[in-house]
Amino acid sequence: MKRYAGLSVLALVITSTSGCGWLWGDDGYFRDRGSDYLEARQTPPMQVPSDVQAKRLDPLLPIPANVASTHVSRTDYEVPRPQPIDVGTDMSEFSLQESTDQRWILAQREPSQMWTVTRQFFEMNGFRIAEERPHTGEFVTAWQPVDQLASDMASRLSARGEDLAGHETRLRVRIEPGVARNTSEVYVASASRPVGSTANVDFPARSGKPAVEAVLLDDLLSSLTGSANQSDSISLLAANSYDAPDRVNLTQDGSGNPVLGLVTDFDRAWSSVGRALQNGDVRVEDLNRSNGLYYINLAEGAANPNEKPGFFSRLFGGGPSQEEIDARAERYQVRLSTVGDNVQVTVEQGIEKVAPADVSRRILTLIQNNLG
Repeated sequence: MKRYAGLSVLALVITSTSGCGWLWGDDGYFRDRGSDYLEARQTPPMQVPSDVQAKRLDPLLPIPANVASTHVSRTDYEVPRPQPIDVGTDMSEFSLQESTDQRWILAQREPSQMWTVTRQFFEMNGFRIAEERPHTGEFVTAWQPVDQLASDMASRLSARGEDLAGHETRLRVRIEPGVARNTSEVYVASASRPVGSTANVDFPARSGKPAVEAVLLDDLLSSLTGSANQSDSISLLAANSYDAPDRVNLTQDGSGNPVLGLVTDFDRAWSSVGRALQNGDVRVEDLNRSNGLYYINLAEGAANPNEKPGFFSRLFGGGPSQEEIDARAERYQVRLSTVGDNVQVTVEQGIEKVAPADVSRRILTLIQNNLG
């Protein structure tokens, strides 16, 4: 009751007052006080009685002697806005990541930007590209003995203690979208066989020759860091589908329900689907990562976490009420399920109840078109 009484008094005062000069004007309650200091005047120093022994008082905030002008009109002067803080100054654009059995380079760039500079690095060091698949971010080099590589690269590989004499090596370089948006992860795998052999040696699931791959990643990291300002070229072929998971297929299950298949791991799929819903202007009201669920409301636009209600919106409760939102809501659940090495995305209307096929297809198509 007190709140409503206060609002009533405020409304009465506003309606009974001609204009809002008392509120926002130069003499109003909410006036701009940013230039008040320009009207400050210097006063004579405080005098201490002559019969009192006191330590000399120096001003704590003395006025500088080189002030350009003490007569500045408060109407003509505007306090300059502070310069924006460069938050990326201390953040390295390229960094080496390491787990128990694998190393890779994390780049703060889109995969389509990394394709050109990464491929160029290996070609400059004497590796011949045998196969390349820009749409999946992967290329494979030809079988080569170490003496066919650039001399600096050959000496660094030999210095790491790997016995490469009498053997030839090939590489598989893979550039994947990172978990965070507009980042990339670069992986290098190697395989080896005796010179002259025609055996089809597959790449190991993890590291084949750790010392070889460590040299390549260290040199690649050094090259990327040194040429950070020169690597703005983008492979247009790779850019078409590079920033989404490797392959995306919209199919149907055995019951005819639409299913979106992503050939990637769950972490990247979860991040990519979340960004796709945001990019598609779909409101995510809740989520449960453990169960792979996004709770969406098609009737509302995507939430903006930086958008704050204004003064009068907070005061008078502006915006639609929860009852109005519930009345027009179109709520569904987007579920991500791991199936083997892939992730399947489906749409549900409730617990163990699939959404209508046309709705599922519309939502999954929207996700597919906004992946990246």
